[in-house]
Amino acid sequence: MVARYFVSPHGGRHAYPDITSALAAAARRGRAALVEIAPGRYEEALTVQGEVQLATLGDPGSVVVSRPRGAVLDAFGSVHVHGLVLIGRDADVVGCHAGTLTLEHSEIWAHNGVSVHARPNTSVTLRDSVILHGRALFSGANGLVERCRFTDATDNAVAVIKGAHVSVQGSWIGGSVIHGVRVSGARAQVTGCELTGTGKAAIMADSQAELTVADCAINAVHAEGIAFIEQSKGSVDGTRVTDAQHGIAVVSGADPVVRGCAFTECRDTGINIHTSGRGRFEDCEVFDAGNIAVFSTKGGAPEVHGCRISRGNVGVAVTDAARGRFTRVEMEDLTSVALRVHDGAKAVFEQVRVERCPSHVETRGNSGTTADIADSVLRDFDMSAVEVLGQSRVTLKGVSAERGMLGFGVGEEAQLFVHDCDVTAVSSCGALGFGKGRLVARNLTVTGSEVFGLCGTDSAHLDVVNSEFVDCATAGASFQGTCGGRMVDCAVNGTQGVAVQDNGRVGLVSLRTSLPVVKQIAKPVERPPTIVNNYDGPVFNAEVHGAQLAWNNNNVIQQQTNEDGSST
Repeated sequence: MVARYFVSPHGGRHAYPDITSALAAAARRGRAALVEIAPGRYEEALTVQGEVQLATLGDPGSVVVSRPRGAVLDAFGSVHVHGLVLIGRDADVVGCHAGTLTLEHSEIWAHNGVSVHARPNTSVTLRDSVILHGRALFSGANGLVERCRFTDATDNAVAVIKGAHVSVQGSWIGGSVIHGVRVSGARAQVTGCELTGTGKAAIMADSQAELTVADCAINAVHAEGIAFIEQSKGSVDGTRVTDAQHGIAVVSGADPVVRGCAFTECRDTGINIHTSGRGRFEDCEVFDAGNIAVFSTKGGAPEVHGCRISRGNVGVAVTDAARGRFTRVEMEDLTSVALRVHDGAKAVFEQVRVERCPSHVETRGNSGTTADIADSVLRDFDMSAVEVLGQSRVTLKGVSAERGMLGFGVGEEAQLFVHDCDVTAVSSCGALGFGKGRLVARNLTVTGSEVFGLCGTDSAHLDVVNSEFVDCATAGASFQGTCGGRMVDCAVNGTQGVAVQDNGRVGLVSLRTSLPVVKQIAKPVERPPTIVNNYDGPVFNAEVHGAQLAWNNNNVIQQQTNEDGSST
């Protein structure tokens, strides 16, 4: 049976004048105790042992227990606190040293300290409570946080460290100087929470932590919405991040699974994977990213499936020796390039659809820079559908490019391999090789180019087999400069222009066409006159014709012919 104790600073029958004396009486009896506290302000430090419940007799918040400095409540046993306001400074305001502690409908104010400290091998529950300024620290403990409000923490609002296991549910966290929730070498579930205004990542997992995030809303944070670092793992489901520097960051070997999330109006990147970060991203959305929607760099290696990217600047960028596999990705209405692969990176794109972007695919870098694109549609591009530069290598299989200026272009020293692809309705050229670029095409179809179907210029090399060029206004194929290569078993069909503008350097084997082949005569290269400046020779003050000059001779004969024919 529970023993009941009544506390009132105004006295009364069977009333204790303070909470400490009631707790002392309960400890002497050694039974489960209920300490009921009349509204008022109590300046004391409470040490609670055994099975004890502290409850206000008035409305929640009507009992204030405070101290100018130091701890306010230390719990040892099975302690339940209901409706109290606990205020402390420069210490752990509430500490659970052993057993279990539950705080409900309470407020904990910590000035320059920890609001609630759950020590190793304890269990702490926070329910329907408010934590101001300080943080809830779970160190090697179990914890449950339900429907709580954390405001203006001077550190992390909730810290789960050193093997602790905590569930945070339905809570609001705002204004934390560092993180909203930090999980370090521990496990945590964050579900149905709202986090805003944090100085660093709203939710952070580090030191091989295991973090699960579900159905949360994160907004207006100064750094990442969610961050996994240092080989942390876990999952993020159904969560929306708005107005963060980066929607989610995965770094240093971390490897989460992210499903059904939305990253909106992120100031830099929506999904950011770098420094050997990995991760699998399924059915996510990135809208209005300030810089790059999905960014893999410095050894990052994500897998992205079923992602939708809209508006913003760059769609997907894989750079600096990173990797990435992207399947069923849709991109539209970007202000820059949709797919970028640079600087030794390797990327695979399958079943990609891109619409209404200036450039759709751009690669540049050394010979280790590669991109494989298959079963994809690139539609409505202002400049080029595919642009391959530097020494990079790109393979296209089953790719359609529709409506734009240039379909597929390769230049500098890059290589482009095209298999079973088609280009439709371009204003300039279907496929272009320039510089020292190499274009290898099999079963390429270009239809309705307003200028050329195929074009080679400079010193490019073109190897085109079993391809068809239809209704190209100027020429099905045009070879200019010193470009070389071959066209084998190709067809040029239509009613306008010519079949081939031939520079004589590209072999035409089994060409099928009813249009003429026009030989282009190479213009001789006009060399500029040689000008030699001799600064140590004689100076002529008038026009001289037929003069011969000699230097470094021991004997010199000078002769001048006058206008009358005489010589001197």
